[in-house]
Amino acid sequence: MHRQRIGVMTDPLRRLLRRGAFARAANLLSKLHAADIVRLLELLSDRESDSVFSLLLEREPKRAGEVLAEMETAQALGYLEDRSPAEMARILSGLASDDAAGLVSALPAEVAEQVLRQLEAAGNEQVEDLLAYEEETAGRVMSTDVFALAEGVTVGEAINALRSSNAEDLEMAFYLYVVDDRGHLVGVCSLRDLLLRSPTTLLKDFMATRMVSVNVHTDQEEVARLVARYNYLAVPVVDDENKLVGIITVDDIIDIIRDEETEDILLMAGVGEDEEEVLSAPLRRNVMLRLPWLFAAWIGGILASQVIDSFQTTLQQSLILALYIPIILGMGGNVGTQAATIVVRGLATGRLAAGQAGLTVLRELRVSLTLGVIFGVLLGAVAALQNPDQPRIGIVGSLSLIASMALAATVGASTPIALRRFGVDPAIATGPFVTTSVDVLGIMVYFSIARALLF
Repeated sequence: MHRQRIGVMTDPLRRLLRRGAFARAANLLSKLHAADIVRLLELLSDRESDSVFSLLLEREPKRAGEVLAEMETAQALGYLEDRSPAEMARILSGLASDDAAGLVSALPAEVAEQVLRQLEAAGNEQVEDLLAYEEETAGRVMSTDVFALAEGVTVGEAINALRSSNAEDLEMAFYLYVVDDRGHLVGVCSLRDLLLRSPTTLLKDFMATRMVSVNVHTDQEEVARLVARYNYLAVPVVDDENKLVGIITVDDIIDIIRDEETEDILLMAGVGEDEEEVLSAPLRRNVMLRLPWLFAAWIGGILASQVIDSFQTTLQQSLILALYIPIILGMGGNVGTQAATIVVRGLATGRLAAGQAGLTVLRELRVSLTLGVIFGVLLGAVAALQNPDQPRIGIVGSLSLIASMALAATVGASTPIALRRFGVDPAIATGPFVTTSVDVLGIMVYFSIARALLF
């Protein structure tokens, strides 16, 4: 319903732009949330959306920055790329330091350097400071606009400081961080605790000293896991000396979780890791992104065909065996993929610890054996009905399906764990390895059981 309401506004906005009624167009935009303006821009033509953004930039520069911050990186760069470094710097200076750093890092190196020089000349050095940290770390995604007070401050003084502070400094006012005289993070108190205390009470007398913080070098996925585990609205960021240098808020965490999950899904599908690139990349780039994964699957198919060829005599003696190859491979492949997906997701979210590897594989094996028995009995019954003069065909099909599904679950569950131990991202390599292994093992098991029971 909300999306439909945004869509209804496109025609009135187009008419205002055509008539040159820019003041009314700006008034219309002022009633929308920045995220809704982004959606509106997506519904307009390129020329119209450029006009709307330029209008915002001219009349409400801060609002334009908010809209830019709500966009995907590739979309935001589209509104920046034709502008001079000086103009880019002017636009980016209105953004939060972490949002600006994300956009600058995506610019071509030469342009980014010029923009940083412009920002530095304007007295904004925070963006360059953030870019000094490695990508996908807490230091890169934190906001340096963090409000903190000394531990010797009273409640009354703290409330007065909050009232007189700039809105930009209050990135997350629900938590008040407390530092010592050297800037070390020593405690935190909630806004509720602050308001319930006597004005003469010192912060150090009731602040919580046991708290969760992250280092500037902590991986952003780990930060997201901590926030999700403890249900925090924000987490403080400290340097190697435990000095408070920034804060990561829940809205940034949501973006991190979304980006990391998207990356894992795309990697497991073998189509790259960048959603924007996958959706908008030219033909050649898309082909090159998918070629390695599909080549691995092709190799698996070749190996499976070689295994079938090695059992050619068995197949010639009973051609009916060929009927059940698809179901053996299909069921094994599905079980292997399910097990791999569960484990990869568990590793990514931190809910599956390395010490639980054996239990995880065992659990997936038990599930697959149960399912294997159910579908194995069904396949045996179908095979027996189709081949009443060869009752052993049903037994072969039943046992093969049970064994194939058990092997597939074991491979699917253990592969991501093994890859993680060797320092390989499970999301990248699990898919091709599991697909190839399950196909080859399934064929080998099927024909080995057939040879043992039929001939």
